[in-house]
Amino acid sequence: MLDRIIAACDGASKGNPGPAAWAWVVADAEARPERWEAGPLGRATNNIAELTALRQLLEVTDPAVPVEVRLDSQYAMNAVTKWLPGWKRNGWKTSAGKPVANQDLVRSIDALLAGRTVEFRYVPAHQQGGDPLNAIADQAASDSAVSQQAAGTAHGDAEFPAPDLSRAAPPRPRKAGSKGSTGSKGGTLKAKFPGRCVCGTSYAAGEQIAKNQQGWGHVACRTTSPSGV
Repeated sequence: MLDRIIAACDGASKGNPGPAAWAWVVADAEARPERWEAGPLGRATNNIAELTALRQLLEVTDPAVPVEVRLDSQYAMNAVTKWLPGWKRNGWKTSAGKPVANQDLVRSIDALLAGRTVEFRYVPAHQQGGDPLNAIADQAASDSAVSQQAAGTAHGDAEFPAPDLSRAAPPRPRKAGSKGSTGSKGGTLKAKFPGRCVCGTSYAAGEQIAKNQQGWGHVACRTTSPSGV
């Protein structure tokens, strides 16, 4: 019996919303990839694709074996590691009293997490020299989003998707002592007015916010790069 599984999952949406797909890759305890799968979603958002990828991964891994899940979606990671307990306490409502977005997916993931050991690890997307398992899942999701065809080991695809290096960006050097820009391009700023984040919860005037693909929101919800697109 395996003592540990290392895996990665990712979602892609070509247009957000647009043609979308999910993908996962499962490796052994030494992070050597063993199997993978990708599936189309038709037209969907990036967040739906990311959550679906996580759900599909949890469904195919043995709940009795601890698993490390690598993902590049801060939305998916925060949804299950930070926001989920509060959503459940509030009857699946946000702090503003609104229904939680993508609730069916989040509920199913919550059920799949019950009673098992799962460690979530955030890895930046599209990085030269980045996490190889995430790169495989990212490419598989992107390919399936374009083709709208299922693929993977179970479908007879023996080879793992080769990441498109043209989509990879070199790591951005950070100046010593830098805490990020206070401007509106890729950094953070203080909200002049209250608003609502993509996660469904509100932020207050004066709170530090950052740019997301869908608009401004919590710094923790920022997508450091357009995952899977």
